[in-house]
Amino acid sequence: MTRSRSTRQPQPRLTHPLRQAWTQVVRTARRTTADGLVVGTSGNVSARVGDTVLVTPSGVPYDRLGPRDAVAVDLDGQQVLGTLKPTSELPMHLAVYRETDAEAVVHTHAVHATAVSTLVDELPAIHYMTAALGGPVRVAAYALYGTDELADAMIEALRDRSGCLLRNHGTVVHGATLDQAFDRTAQLEWMCRVWLTAVSVPGRTPTLIPPDELRRAADKLSGYGQPG
Repeated sequence: MTRSRSTRQPQPRLTHPLRQAWTQVVRTARRTTADGLVVGTSGNVSARVGDTVLVTPSGVPYDRLGPRDAVAVDLDGQQVLGTLKPTSELPMHLAVYRETDAEAVVHTHAVHATAVSTLVDELPAIHYMTAALGGPVRVAAYALYGTDELADAMIEALRDRSGCLLRNHGTVVHGATLDQAFDRTAQLEWMCRVWLTAVSVPGRTPTLIPPDELRRAADKLSGYGQPG
C-alpha cells in the first residue's frame, strides 16, 4: 500500500544544492533585518529548488538559524525537511511559485512601503525603477496574514508585476534569484520613501513618468549591468 502524503516524514539531512539554497535564504533574511526592512522575525524569505521550497521558519530570529534549522516544503505545502514550523506566510510563497516562474520570494514589513499601502491603491510611477517591477506597483486588498485569502489578493496584485504592496501589511517581491528579489525589495522601499517625501511638500504635486517612458526604461534596464 502506498504511504499517504500526510504521513511522510521530513528528511533528516540537507543535500546539495539544498544546502546552498538554505545558506542563501538565511543570508537574505539577515539582510532584511540589517537594512531595516523588517523588525525581529516579521518578514520571511524563500527559495525554490526544483519542486522543493526552502523557507524561513516561524518566529525564529534569523541570527540563530544554521544548517540544522533548514525548513523545506513541497509545492503542496507538505514539509519534507526539518522539524521547525514553516513561516505562517507559507500560502503566499507557494502561490507565487505556482503562478509565476519565480525562484525566490522576499516578504517584508518595510516602513515606507507599509505606509504607502495604507494611502493608495497603486504606487505611482515616481521613478524609472518602477519599470524594474513591471510597472506601477499595485496594493493587494487587505486580508488576514497567513491566509489563502491574502495569497489570492497578492496574486491578483502581482499580475504582470514582480512586486506588490499588501494593504496595511508590507511587501512581496519575487525574482529569478534571492539577490534579485532582495534588490527589488530595497528599490520598492526606496521608491515608496521618495513618493512619501514628494507628496509631503505643501502646494506641490509630484511629476510622474508616463507609460511610454516607463517602457523605454524597461527596455534599457533589460541590458543593465555586466554581460553574463
